[in-house]
Amino acid sequence: MAISVFSFPTAIHFGPGARRQAGEHLRAQGLRRPLVITDRGLAALPVFADLLASLDGLEAAPFADLGGNPVVSQVTAGAEAFRRHRADSILGIGGGAALDVAKAVALMAHHPGELFDYEDGRSDARAIDGAIPYLVLAPTTSGTGSEVGRSAVISDERTHVKKIVFSPRLLARAVFADPEVTLDLPPRITAATGMDALTHCIEAYLARDYHPICDGIALEGLRLAAPALPRCLEAPRDLQARSDMMMASMMGAIAFQKGLGLTHSFAHALSAVADLHHGLANGLMIEHALRFNLDAVPAKFRVMAQTIGLADGSGEAFLNWLHDLKRRIGIPPGPAQAGVDAGEIDRLSALAFADSCHLNNPRPCTADDVRRLWTQAFAG
Repeated sequence: MAISVFSFPTAIHFGPGARRQAGEHLRAQGLRRPLVITDRGLAALPVFADLLASLDGLEAAPFADLGGNPVVSQVTAGAEAFRRHRADSILGIGGGAALDVAKAVALMAHHPGELFDYEDGRSDARAIDGAIPYLVLAPTTSGTGSEVGRSAVISDERTHVKKIVFSPRLLARAVFADPEVTLDLPPRITAATGMDALTHCIEAYLARDYHPICDGIALEGLRLAAPALPRCLEAPRDLQARSDMMMASMMGAIAFQKGLGLTHSFAHALSAVADLHHGLANGLMIEHALRFNLDAVPAKFRVMAQTIGLADGSGEAFLNWLHDLKRRIGIPPGPAQAGVDAGEIDRLSALAFADSCHLNNPRPCTADDVRRLWTQAFAG
């Protein structure tokens, strides 16, 4: 399988072995001192040592002081490490958390103040108008698609609320997407990240805003992911399935510039309250959110059913397929089965309703709707 190079708009190097081209790319730009950002778990694995070895001739410094859902103190520490190393570029390698931190560190390397001074949607937000270091990203999971995104999602450590920093200037200058690095992912990570990619494609397509270009990308991502995700669990070293999932992940992230929906509002609340992996949180709640939407956009559900090749092209058939897929890959049917305390329903409801993602949901929802859906999700 050859490495392909294309842009949308980021230059993407896609295929087995692509990760080893990152060092050559940086050298070609005249860069010599990258800060290499990853998480603690990945830093201990051979794939990270392999990537560092491919940076021969560069004075690379690793920064791996992060793990789990990214928080603002990790960004602050990363920006300090950038300045201490006198870095001229950033190479982020890892899952969505590491890549989001890499983008946020790129912002804070030369911008004054604190990260959340630049929070998206604030009326008094500071402008992102300073220098941004040359940023290269290499994903090691097929989930968030953060490598092709223009935002960083970082949690406030005091409130545990996820906040978004957004700017087209945070797009990576180059992406090295290598499906080989996902071959040995643990099954639970493959399942959770895969559900994240699938949810992005589904919710982007259903989002109410008008963006036919994103709709087409979302549907193709769904078509790729539907057979590839279970295949990645059942035949973990199937490189074609892993490649299809990595591509679907990027396509989902590109598509959701159109918007997301209620599933993501639920997932953000779950991650804040129960510190769950974002992809797992999406997987726990997606059926409950989509059933709420079914009557609002039945034609779109029929298109999704047809896209994945269901003989019964109804929305109900699509939801049944999704339920079976979750069971097949080991995603629990709801939050109770994942160990979340039902006593948190009030807090979960408040956080989910305050989250902006549901504003683009195809069916408007009230605070009472949100609480009712949480109650139903815990019940069954």
